[in-house]
Amino acid sequence: MSNQDIKVRCYSFSLRVLKFISANEVERKFNPIIDQLMRSSTSIGANIIEAKSSSSKREFIRYYEIALKSAN
Repeated sequence: MSNQDIKVRCYSFSLRVLKFISANEVERKFNPIIDQLMRSSTSIGANIIEAKSSSSKREFIRYYEIALKSAN
């Protein structure tokens, strides 16, 4: 697995989640859950990309921890 692979996989995951959400009609009362799902699924890749440009090893690890929390 390369670094590019994880970025592509995160991007693909985000697209699949967004397509899933747009393909399904959801009751208004579930909008907060849907919003959270969109934010967390897209933030995984964003945090991994951000980690790549981090200025220290500690910052790098922190971004990966945030990505892991979003994935969980």
